[in-house]
Amino acid sequence: MSEQDLFDFNDNIGNKLVPLADKMRPNTLDEIYGQEHILSKGKPLTRMIENDRIISLIFHGPPGTGKSTLANIIIKKTKSEYISLNAVLSNVAELRSAIKKAESNLQNGKSTILFIDEIHRFSRSQQDSLLPAIEKGIIILIASTTQNPYFYLNKALLSRVMLFEFKPLEDNNVKTALLNAIADEKRGLGKEELNITDSSIDLIVKSALGDIRKALTYLEMSFLSVELDDENDLPTITDDIVKEVTNRKAIQFDRDGDDHYNIISAFIKSVRGSDVNAALYYLARMLESGEDPRFITRRLSVLAAEDIGLANINALNVVSSLINVVEFIGMPEARIALSEVTIYLALSPKSNSAYLAIGEALADIRNGEILEIPNYLKDAHSSNYSKNREQEDYKYPHDYPYGVVKQDYLANGIKKNYYKAIDIGEEREIKKISEWLLKHI
Repeated sequence: MSEQDLFDFNDNIGNKLVPLADKMRPNTLDEIYGQEHILSKGKPLTRMIENDRIISLIFHGPPGTGKSTLANIIIKKTKSEYISLNAVLSNVAELRSAIKKAESNLQNGKSTILFIDEIHRFSRSQQDSLLPAIEKGIIILIASTTQNPYFYLNKALLSRVMLFEFKPLEDNNVKTALLNAIADEKRGLGKEELNITDSSIDLIVKSALGDIRKALTYLEMSFLSVELDDENDLPTITDDIVKEVTNRKAIQFDRDGDDHYNIISAFIKSVRGSDVNAALYYLARMLESGEDPRFITRRLSVLAAEDIGLANINALNVVSSLINVVEFIGMPEARIALSEVTIYLALSPKSNSAYLAIGEALADIRNGEILEIPNYLKDAHSSNYSKNREQEDYKYPHDYPYGVVKQDYLANGIKKNYYKAIDIGEEREIKKISEWLLKHI
Protein backbone atom coordinates (compact mmCIF):
# COMPACT_ATOMS: atom_id res chain seq x y z
CA MET A 1 0.00 0.00 0.00
CA SER A 2 1.44 3.36 -1.08
CA GLU A 3 1.77 6.31 1.31
CA GLN A 4 -1.11 8.09 -0.48
CA ASP A 5 -3.31 4.96 -0.30
CA LEU A 6 -2.54 4.65 3.40
CA PHE A 7 -3.48 8.31 3.93
CA ASP A 8 -6.79 7.84 2.10
CA PHE A 9 -7.48 4.62 4.03
CA ASN A 10 -6.88 6.30 7.39
CA ASP A 11 -8.95 9.31 6.34
CA ASN A 12 -11.88 7.07 5.37
CA ILE A 13 -11.67 5.11 8.61
CA GLY A 14 -11.51 8.32 10.63
CA ASN A 15 -14.51 9.74 8.78
CA LYS A 16 -16.56 6.62 9.51
CA LEU A 17 -15.87 7.02 13.22
CA VAL A 18 -17.29 10.54 13.26
CA PRO A 19 -20.95 10.50 14.39
CA LEU A 20 -23.50 11.40 11.71
CA ALA A 21 -24.78 14.30 13.81
CA ASP A 22 -21.31 15.86 13.79
CA LYS A 23 -20.75 15.23 10.06
CA MET A 24 -24.05 16.95 9.24
CA ARG A 25 -23.37 19.96 11.45
CA PRO A 26 -24.22 23.17 9.51
CA ASN A 27 -21.22 25.16 8.26
CA THR A 28 -22.98 28.41 7.36
CA LEU A 29 -25.80 30.55 8.75
CA ASP A 30 -28.01 29.52 5.84
CA GLU A 31 -27.73 25.85 6.86
CA ILE A 32 -28.91 26.37 10.44
CA TYR A 33 -32.38 25.00 11.11
CA GLY A 34 -34.95 27.26 12.76
CA GLN A 35 -34.02 30.17 15.10
CA GLU A 36 -35.33 32.72 12.58
CA HIS A 37 -36.19 35.03 15.49
CA ILE A 38 -32.47 35.73 16.01
CA LEU A 39 -30.84 34.70 12.72
CA SER A 40 -33.09 36.14 10.00
CA LYS A 41 -31.57 38.55 7.53
CA GLY A 42 -31.04 41.94 9.13
CA LYS A 43 -31.27 40.73 12.73
CA PRO A 44 -28.61 42.24 15.06
CA LEU A 45 -26.85 38.90 15.67
CA THR A 46 -26.78 38.11 11.94
CA ARG A 47 -25.26 41.52 11.16
CA MET A 48 -22.63 41.11 13.88
CA ILE A 49 -21.56 37.74 12.46
CA GLU A 50 -21.53 38.88 8.83
CA ASN A 51 -19.48 41.98 9.68
CA ASP A 52 -17.15 40.16 12.11
CA ARG A 53 -18.02 42.59 14.89
CA ILE A 54 -18.69 40.12 17.66
CA ILE A 55 -19.21 41.10 21.29
CA SER A 56 -19.58 38.74 24.25
CA LEU A 57 -22.58 36.45 23.77
CA ILE A 58 -24.37 33.70 25.69
CA PHE A 59 -26.65 31.27 23.86
CA HIS A 60 -29.23 29.47 25.98
CA GLY A 61 -31.90 26.92 25.12
CA PRO A 62 -32.68 23.19 24.87
CA PRO A 63 -30.08 20.66 23.63
CA GLY A 64 -29.72 20.09 19.90
CA THR A 65 -31.07 23.46 18.81
CA GLY A 66 -27.86 24.87 17.30
CA LYS A 67 -26.04 26.75 20.09
CA SER A 68 -22.63 25.12 19.65
CA THR A 69 -23.12 25.00 15.90
CA LEU A 70 -23.61 28.76 15.70
CA ALA A 71 -20.56 29.30 17.90
CA ASN A 72 -18.49 27.18 15.45
CA ILE A 73 -19.80 29.18 12.49
CA ILE A 74 -18.84 32.45 14.20
CA ILE A 75 -15.38 31.09 14.93
CA LYS A 76 -14.86 30.11 11.26
CA LYS A 77 -15.83 33.59 10.06
CA THR A 78 -13.81 35.61 12.53
CA LYS A 79 -10.18 36.69 12.32
CA SER A 80 -9.84 36.26 16.08
CA GLU A 81 -7.94 33.43 17.73
CA TYR A 82 -10.20 30.76 19.15
CA ILE A 83 -9.88 29.01 22.52
CA SER A 84 -12.42 26.41 23.60
CA LEU A 85 -13.19 25.20 27.12
CA ASN A 86 -15.81 22.85 28.49
CA ALA A 87 -17.09 23.94 31.88
CA VAL A 88 -17.46 20.32 33.01
CA LEU A 89 -13.86 19.34 32.22
CA SER A 90 -11.93 22.60 32.63
CA ASN A 91 -10.41 23.87 35.84
CA VAL A 92 -9.33 27.29 37.10
CA ALA A 93 -5.75 26.79 35.86
CA GLU A 94 -6.96 26.21 32.28
CA LEU A 95 -9.19 29.26 32.49
CA ARG A 96 -6.30 31.43 33.69
CA SER A 97 -4.08 30.02 30.95
CA ALA A 98 -6.67 30.93 28.32
CA ILE A 99 -6.95 34.50 29.63
CA LYS A 100 -3.14 34.82 29.74
CA LYS A 101 -2.95 33.70 26.11
CA ALA A 102 -5.65 36.24 25.22
CA GLU A 103 -3.63 39.01 26.95
CA SER A 104 -0.63 38.09 24.81
CA ASN A 105 -2.76 38.16 21.66
CA LEU A 106 -4.12 41.59 22.57
CA GLN A 107 -0.58 42.98 22.92
CA ASN A 108 0.07 41.74 19.38
CA GLY A 109 -3.08 43.41 18.08
CA LYS A 110 -5.15 40.24 17.82
CA SER A 111 -8.50 39.55 19.51
CA THR A 112 -9.43 36.26 21.18
CA ILE A 113 -12.74 34.44 21.32
CA LEU A 114 -13.11 32.20 24.35
CA PHE A 115 -15.87 29.64 23.85
CA ILE A 116 -17.20 27.96 27.02
CA ASP A 117 -19.66 25.13 26.60
CA GLU A 118 -22.09 24.45 29.46
CA ILE A 119 -21.07 27.62 31.26
CA HIS A 120 -23.72 27.02 33.92
CA ARG A 121 -21.35 24.38 35.30
CA PHE A 122 -18.84 27.05 36.24
CA SER A 123 -18.87 28.03 39.91
CA ARG A 124 -19.65 31.59 40.96
CA SER A 125 -15.95 32.28 41.53
CA GLN A 126 -15.05 30.92 38.08
CA GLN A 127 -17.67 33.15 36.51
CA ASP A 128 -16.33 36.12 38.46
CA SER A 129 -12.82 35.44 37.15
CA LEU A 130 -14.09 36.13 33.62
CA LEU A 131 -15.35 39.62 34.43
CA PRO A 132 -12.09 41.64 34.28
CA ALA A 133 -11.08 39.97 30.99
CA ILE A 134 -14.45 40.76 29.42
CA GLU A 135 -14.51 44.28 30.88
CA LYS A 136 -11.04 45.13 29.50
CA GLY A 137 -11.69 43.54 26.11
CA ILE A 138 -9.04 40.86 26.65
CA ILE A 139 -11.50 38.16 25.58
CA ILE A 140 -14.73 37.99 23.63
CA LEU A 141 -16.81 35.42 25.48
CA ILE A 142 -19.13 33.13 23.60
CA ALA A 143 -20.84 30.61 25.86
CA SER A 144 -23.69 28.14 25.69
CA THR A 145 -26.00 26.69 28.32
CA THR A 146 -29.10 24.52 28.42
CA GLN A 147 -30.17 26.11 31.71
CA ASN A 148 -31.92 29.34 32.62
CA PRO A 149 -29.08 31.93 32.62
CA TYR A 150 -30.92 34.19 35.06
CA PHE A 151 -30.87 31.37 37.59
CA TYR A 152 -27.39 29.92 37.04
CA LEU A 153 -25.22 32.86 36.01
CA ASN A 154 -23.98 35.83 38.04
CA LYS A 155 -25.77 39.13 37.50
CA ALA A 156 -22.41 40.80 36.95
CA LEU A 157 -21.65 38.41 34.10
CA LEU A 158 -25.11 38.78 32.58
CA SER A 159 -24.72 42.57 32.55
CA ARG A 160 -21.61 42.25 30.33
CA VAL A 161 -23.01 39.98 27.63
CA MET A 162 -25.87 39.76 25.16
CA LEU A 163 -28.27 36.86 25.70
CA PHE A 164 -29.85 34.99 22.80
CA GLU A 165 -32.47 32.31 23.42
CA PHE A 166 -32.58 29.26 21.15
CA LYS A 167 -36.11 27.91 20.91
CA PRO A 168 -37.12 24.23 20.55
CA LEU A 169 -37.09 23.28 16.90
CA GLU A 170 -40.29 22.57 15.03
CA ASP A 171 -40.91 19.05 13.76
CA ASN A 172 -40.57 20.23 10.15
CA ASN A 173 -37.03 21.51 10.94
CA VAL A 174 -36.04 18.13 12.37
CA LYS A 175 -37.57 16.28 9.42
CA THR A 176 -35.69 18.47 6.94
CA ALA A 177 -32.43 17.72 8.75
CA LEU A 178 -33.13 13.98 8.53
CA LEU A 179 -33.99 14.11 4.83
CA ASN A 180 -30.81 16.08 4.12
CA ALA A 181 -28.73 13.51 5.99
CA ILE A 182 -30.35 10.65 4.06
CA ALA A 183 -29.71 12.36 0.70
CA ASP A 184 -26.24 13.85 1.31
CA GLU A 185 -23.64 11.65 -0.42
CA LYS A 186 -20.60 13.46 0.97
CA ARG A 187 -21.41 13.84 4.67
CA GLY A 188 -24.55 11.77 5.13
CA LEU A 189 -26.00 8.42 4.10
CA GLY A 190 -26.59 9.25 0.43
CA LYS A 191 -24.18 6.60 -0.89
CA GLU A 192 -25.89 3.87 1.13
CA GLU A 193 -29.05 3.83 -1.04
CA LEU A 194 -31.07 3.75 2.15
CA ASN A 195 -34.73 2.73 2.18
CA ILE A 196 -36.81 4.35 4.90
CA THR A 197 -40.56 4.85 5.10
CA ASP A 198 -42.24 8.16 5.79
CA SER A 199 -43.73 6.69 8.96
CA SER A 200 -40.25 5.74 10.22
CA ILE A 201 -38.99 9.26 9.60
CA ASP A 202 -42.01 10.69 11.43
CA LEU A 203 -41.38 8.29 14.30
CA ILE A 204 -37.78 9.53 14.63
CA VAL A 205 -39.00 13.13 14.50
CA LYS A 206 -41.55 12.58 17.27
CA SER A 207 -39.03 10.74 19.43
CA ALA A 208 -36.36 13.43 19.05
CA LEU A 209 -38.55 16.09 20.70
CA GLY A 210 -37.07 18.99 18.76
CA ASP A 211 -33.44 17.89 19.20
CA ILE A 212 -31.74 17.56 15.79
CA ARG A 213 -28.64 15.92 17.28
CA LYS A 214 -30.82 13.27 18.89
CA ALA A 215 -32.77 12.75 15.64
CA LEU A 216 -29.60 12.20 13.59
CA THR A 217 -28.27 9.84 16.25
CA TYR A 218 -31.49 7.82 16.09
CA LEU A 219 -31.21 7.72 12.30
CA GLU A 220 -27.60 6.52 12.42
CA MET A 221 -28.37 3.89 15.06
CA SER A 222 -31.33 2.68 13.02
CA PHE A 223 -29.13 2.41 9.92
CA LEU A 224 -26.47 0.46 11.83
CA SER A 225 -29.18 -1.88 13.17
CA VAL A 226 -30.40 -2.89 9.70
CA GLU A 227 -29.89 -6.54 8.74
CA LEU A 228 -29.44 -7.26 5.02
CA ASP A 229 -30.89 -10.43 3.50
CA ASP A 230 -30.60 -12.21 0.14
CA GLU A 231 -33.93 -10.92 -1.14
CA ASN A 232 -33.29 -7.29 -0.31
CA ASP A 233 -29.68 -6.17 -0.26
CA LEU A 234 -30.57 -2.52 0.33
CA PRO A 235 -30.58 -1.26 3.91
CA THR A 236 -34.21 -0.74 4.94
CA ILE A 237 -35.22 1.08 8.11
CA THR A 238 -38.63 0.03 9.43
CA ASP A 239 -40.87 1.35 12.18
CA ASP A 240 -39.92 -1.63 14.37
CA ILE A 241 -36.22 -0.81 14.06
CA VAL A 242 -36.82 2.82 14.99
CA LYS A 243 -38.95 1.80 17.98
CA GLU A 244 -36.18 -0.49 19.21
CA VAL A 245 -33.59 2.25 18.80
CA THR A 246 -35.63 4.97 20.48
CA ASN A 247 -36.99 2.52 23.06
CA ARG A 248 -40.37 4.21 22.96
CA LYS A 249 -43.62 4.33 21.06
CA ALA A 250 -44.41 7.54 19.28
CA ILE A 251 -47.12 9.41 21.14
CA GLN A 252 -49.27 11.78 19.17
CA PHE A 253 -48.72 15.14 20.83
CA ASP A 254 -48.80 18.52 19.13
CA ARG A 255 -46.83 20.83 21.40
CA ASP A 256 -48.51 23.90 19.98
CA GLY A 257 -51.95 22.48 19.20
CA ASP A 258 -55.00 20.93 20.85
CA ASP A 259 -53.16 18.05 22.53
CA HIS A 260 -50.95 20.49 24.44
CA TYR A 261 -53.94 22.29 25.94
CA ASN A 262 -56.26 19.29 26.31
CA ILE A 263 -53.80 17.15 28.27
CA ILE A 264 -52.70 19.92 30.63
CA SER A 265 -56.37 20.78 31.15
CA ALA A 266 -57.20 17.16 31.98
CA PHE A 267 -54.18 17.01 34.29
CA ILE A 268 -55.13 20.12 36.28
CA LYS A 269 -58.79 19.10 36.51
CA SER A 270 -57.75 15.66 37.78
CA VAL A 271 -55.60 17.21 40.52
CA ARG A 272 -58.40 19.64 41.40
CA GLY A 273 -60.81 16.70 41.53
CA SER A 274 -58.45 14.76 43.85
CA ASP A 275 -58.10 11.83 41.40
CA VAL A 276 -54.44 11.12 42.02
CA ASN A 277 -54.17 8.22 39.56
CA ALA A 278 -55.71 10.10 36.65
CA ALA A 279 -53.43 13.03 37.43
CA LEU A 280 -50.35 10.76 37.34
CA TYR A 281 -51.50 9.25 34.03
CA TYR A 282 -51.73 12.68 32.39
CA LEU A 283 -48.43 13.73 33.96
CA ALA A 284 -46.71 10.64 32.52
CA ARG A 285 -48.28 11.27 29.13
CA MET A 286 -46.99 14.84 29.05
CA LEU A 287 -43.50 13.91 30.20
CA GLU A 288 -43.20 11.03 27.74
CA SER A 289 -44.36 13.32 24.95
CA GLY A 290 -41.74 15.93 25.73
CA GLU A 291 -43.79 18.61 27.48
CA ASP A 292 -41.65 21.24 29.17
CA PRO A 293 -41.60 20.36 32.91
CA ARG A 294 -41.39 24.07 33.71
CA PHE A 295 -44.75 24.61 32.01
CA ILE A 296 -46.29 21.84 34.13
CA THR A 297 -44.79 23.38 37.27
CA ARG A 298 -46.18 26.83 36.44
CA ARG A 299 -49.67 25.38 36.08
CA LEU A 300 -49.32 23.54 39.40
CA SER A 301 -48.36 26.86 41.03
CA VAL A 302 -51.63 28.40 39.85
CA LEU A 303 -53.58 25.37 41.05
CA ALA A 304 -51.96 25.45 44.50
CA ALA A 305 -53.12 29.04 45.00
CA GLU A 306 -56.47 28.82 43.24
CA ASP A 307 -57.81 25.38 44.19
CA ILE A 308 -56.03 24.40 47.40
CA GLY A 309 -55.42 27.80 48.90
CA LEU A 310 -55.95 28.17 52.63
CA ALA A 311 -57.12 24.59 53.09
CA ASN A 312 -53.43 23.63 52.93
CA ILE A 313 -51.29 26.73 53.31
CA ASN A 314 -48.10 24.73 52.71
CA ALA A 315 -49.14 23.70 49.18
CA LEU A 316 -47.85 26.90 47.60
CA ASN A 317 -44.53 26.52 49.43
CA VAL A 318 -44.22 22.95 48.14
CA VAL A 319 -44.71 24.08 44.54
CA SER A 320 -42.21 26.92 45.04
CA SER A 321 -39.65 24.30 46.04
CA LEU A 322 -40.59 22.25 42.97
CA ILE A 323 -39.75 25.21 40.73
CA ASN A 324 -36.19 25.23 42.07
CA VAL A 325 -35.85 21.45 41.82
CA VAL A 326 -37.00 21.35 38.18
CA GLU A 327 -34.59 24.16 37.24
CA PHE A 328 -31.71 22.69 39.23
CA ILE A 329 -31.75 19.00 38.27
CA GLY A 330 -33.78 18.97 35.04
CA MET A 331 -35.16 15.91 33.33
CA PRO A 332 -35.34 12.95 33.64
CA GLU A 333 -34.80 13.13 37.42
CA ALA A 334 -37.29 15.99 37.81
CA ARG A 335 -40.09 13.53 36.95
CA ILE A 336 -39.83 12.14 40.50
CA ALA A 337 -40.33 15.54 42.11
CA LEU A 338 -43.19 16.30 39.71
CA SER A 339 -44.84 13.01 40.67
CA GLU A 340 -44.40 13.69 44.38
CA VAL A 341 -45.91 17.17 44.21
CA THR A 342 -48.74 16.01 41.93
CA ILE A 343 -49.72 13.33 44.48
CA TYR A 344 -49.41 15.82 47.35
CA LEU A 345 -51.62 18.41 45.67
CA ALA A 346 -54.20 15.89 44.46
CA LEU A 347 -54.62 14.54 47.99
CA SER A 348 -54.68 17.97 49.66
CA PRO A 349 -57.98 19.44 50.88
CA LYS A 350 -59.33 21.98 48.41
CA SER A 351 -60.49 25.57 48.89
CA ASN A 352 -60.95 28.35 46.36
CA SER A 353 -61.91 30.98 48.94
CA ALA A 354 -58.82 33.13 48.26
CA TYR A 355 -59.50 32.96 44.51
CA LEU A 356 -63.12 34.03 44.98
CA ALA A 357 -62.22 36.76 47.48
CA ILE A 358 -59.78 38.61 45.23
CA GLY A 359 -62.19 38.16 42.33
CA GLU A 360 -64.97 39.97 44.22
CA ALA A 361 -62.63 42.76 45.33
CA LEU A 362 -61.39 43.29 41.79
CA ALA A 363 -64.96 43.39 40.51
CA ASP A 364 -65.74 46.28 42.90
CA ILE A 365 -62.67 48.21 41.73
CA ARG A 366 -63.47 47.63 38.07
CA ASN A 367 -67.04 48.77 38.67
CA GLY A 368 -65.73 52.14 39.84
CA GLU A 369 -66.02 51.66 43.61
CA ILE A 370 -62.94 53.72 44.53
CA LEU A 371 -63.32 54.62 48.19
CA GLU A 372 -61.57 57.50 49.95
CA ILE A 373 -58.92 56.29 52.39
CA PRO A 374 -59.70 57.31 55.99
CA ASN A 375 -57.39 60.12 57.11
CA TYR A 376 -55.86 58.15 60.00
CA LEU A 377 -54.78 55.36 57.62
CA LYS A 378 -52.87 57.69 55.30
CA ASP A 379 -49.13 58.29 55.41
CA ALA A 380 -48.66 61.20 57.81
CA HIS A 381 -46.12 62.73 55.37
CA SER A 382 -48.41 62.65 52.34
CA SER A 383 -49.73 65.87 50.84
CA ASN A 384 -53.41 65.03 51.42
CA TYR A 385 -53.03 63.97 55.05
CA SER A 386 -55.01 66.34 57.30
CA LYS A 387 -53.28 67.15 60.60
CA ASN A 388 -56.36 69.04 61.82
CA ARG A 389 -58.53 65.95 62.14
CA GLU A 390 -57.03 64.77 65.41
CA GLN A 391 -60.30 63.19 66.51
CA GLU A 392 -59.63 60.49 63.96
CA ASP A 393 -56.28 59.39 65.32
CA TYR A 394 -55.18 55.92 64.25
CA LYS A 395 -55.63 53.25 66.94
CA TYR A 396 -52.49 51.13 67.18
CA PRO A 397 -53.74 47.50 67.52
CA HIS A 398 -50.84 46.41 69.73
CA ASP A 399 -52.02 48.82 72.42
CA TYR A 400 -55.17 46.72 72.88
CA PRO A 401 -55.86 43.19 74.16
CA TYR A 402 -55.09 40.43 71.63
CA GLY A 403 -53.72 43.07 69.23
CA VAL A 404 -57.20 43.90 67.98
CA VAL A 405 -59.25 47.12 68.15
CA LYS A 406 -62.52 48.15 66.58
CA GLN A 407 -62.02 50.88 63.99
CA ASP A 408 -63.01 51.51 60.38
CA TYR A 409 -60.49 50.52 57.71
CA LEU A 410 -62.76 51.53 54.83
CA ALA A 411 -64.34 54.96 54.39
CA ASN A 412 -67.67 55.89 55.98
CA GLY A 413 -67.91 52.70 57.99
CA ILE A 414 -68.38 50.56 54.87
CA LYS A 415 -67.92 46.85 55.46
CA LYS A 416 -67.06 44.24 52.84
CA ASN A 417 -67.31 40.48 53.03
CA TYR A 418 -65.03 39.27 50.23
CA TYR A 419 -63.43 36.42 52.10
CA LYS A 420 -65.79 33.58 52.99
CA ALA A 421 -63.89 30.93 54.89
CA ILE A 422 -64.49 27.26 54.15
CA ASP A 423 -64.72 24.66 56.89
CA ILE A 424 -62.12 22.26 55.50
CA GLY A 425 -58.49 21.36 56.18
CA GLU A 426 -56.31 24.02 57.76
CA GLU A 427 -58.92 26.63 56.82
CA ARG A 428 -61.12 25.37 59.66
CA GLU A 429 -58.88 27.20 62.11
CA ILE A 430 -58.70 30.25 59.86
CA LYS A 431 -62.50 30.26 59.72
CA LYS A 432 -62.70 30.40 63.52
CA ILE A 433 -60.29 33.34 63.62
CA SER A 434 -62.18 35.09 60.81
CA GLU A 435 -65.51 34.74 62.60
CA TRP A 436 -64.05 35.98 65.92
CA LEU A 437 -62.46 39.01 64.22
CA LEU A 438 -65.76 39.96 62.53
CA LYS A 439 -67.24 40.41 66.00
CA HIS A 440 -64.37 42.50 67.36
CA ILE A 441 -63.34 44.90 64.59
